[in-house]
Amino acid sequence: MKIELEKEKNNIVKMNIEFPAKEAVEAYNKASVRISQHINIPGFRRGKAPRNVVEQHVGAERIKYEALESLLPKVFQQAIKENELDVISQPTVDSYDFKVGEDLKITAKVEVRPEFDLKQYKDLTVDVEEYVIPDDAYDKSLQNMLDRAATYEVVVDRPACETDLVKIDFDGYVNGEKIEHGDGKNYTLDIAHSNFIKGFAEQLVGHSTGEEFDIEVKFPEDYHEAKLAGAPATFKIKLHEIKQKVKPELNEEFAKKLGFDSVEALEKDIKDFLQKDKETRDKHAAELAVFEKILESVEIEIQPSMIEREQNSLLNEYKMRLSEQGFTYQQAVEQQGEDKIMQSTQEDAIRRIKNTLVINKIAKLENIEMTTDDMQAKVAEMQYSYGVEKSEVMKQLAMNPTMLSAVSQQILSEKVTNFLVENNKINYVTKKA
Repeated sequence: MKIELEKEKNNIVKMNIEFPAKEAVEAYNKASVRISQHINIPGFRRGKAPRNVVEQHVGAERIKYEALESLLPKVFQQAIKENELDVISQPTVDSYDFKVGEDLKITAKVEVRPEFDLKQYKDLTVDVEEYVIPDDAYDKSLQNMLDRAATYEVVVDRPACETDLVKIDFDGYVNGEKIEHGDGKNYTLDIAHSNFIKGFAEQLVGHSTGEEFDIEVKFPEDYHEAKLAGAPATFKIKLHEIKQKVKPELNEEFAKKLGFDSVEALEKDIKDFLQKDKETRDKHAAELAVFEKILESVEIEIQPSMIEREQNSLLNEYKMRLSEQGFTYQQAVEQQGEDKIMQSTQEDAIRRIKNTLVINKIAKLENIEMTTDDMQAKVAEMQYSYGVEKSEVMKQLAMNPTMLSAVSQQILSEKVTNFLVENNKINYVTKKA
């Protein structure tokens, strides 16, 4: 058997494979026997029909296909191993010349990982804008904590204000026609944190319990339902109840309810959290800055097929996220335009491929590998995040090779990123005005 390789453009390697006639005939005969064992041929027991009878029954091409199916996997594996090909797709047969009794000639092609030069990636000096904790961060955190512990009391002696909860009935109309699903009964609305159309919640302010009134709003121009986009609407309102927020006092009792020994311990916990948040932000900024610096000097020719596969993967992820949010891809197309979506996903695909290629190359150069302990730690992390048993996480990884590959790549990426931060000088600078 002979195997000759030719490098083509777009990171394609062409394999010219030639089997001696004897080996090809043997594979053909064995294929004929295998086929005869699974079909009924009148006058013969399964597996006992001669080759010429099997040929008449199923056709020579079927036998040739079966023979190629048995020959090629080992040949491809041998060619890839002996030539140290870094393949990213399964080899595909381009053509073959299979005449029984003559040498078998096959042409196949396989995509390989793009080759590129990686310049300096260690001992760089990288400027990173340091995150500064805002002056009001502590007060806001404390107020958020008090807000989460707040209770609500019914009020009857005043109209609704911006910080109240209200219970309302509402019916929406556009051009005198009732809006489908545009109504609600005894609906509780937080005026300050409403996700209704802009202007809806604000117009509830100043109205009292038992009052009936209309409010006028306009649907956004990019509203997901085309027939309502940009349309003026009227909502008929009946206000049933007003509740005011009552915050707890910041005292020892409140601190102990949250599990702290004292107010001072609670305050320290908030400050520690803000400091850890700063450190996390700074670390993330450093990781991005170092990686961007390395990528500046990297030029990679990425084949269109590789970009297309990654883009399709990103599009599927995007459609899944839309579905989880109650939207369809068609609605996104109507809002943004398909050309814009495709351009954005293509740019993201190229960026993701480039990042992965660089990470894998650094990992190879520095002998950075994923260990069993790394995978166990990641599984524990996933177990905590999803709130499931470890066995369920392992089961999902075992059943889904794509998911396992993604998790493995994530682990490798994290290890390489940590290596880059440790082996480059990070110079934190004040954020420019």
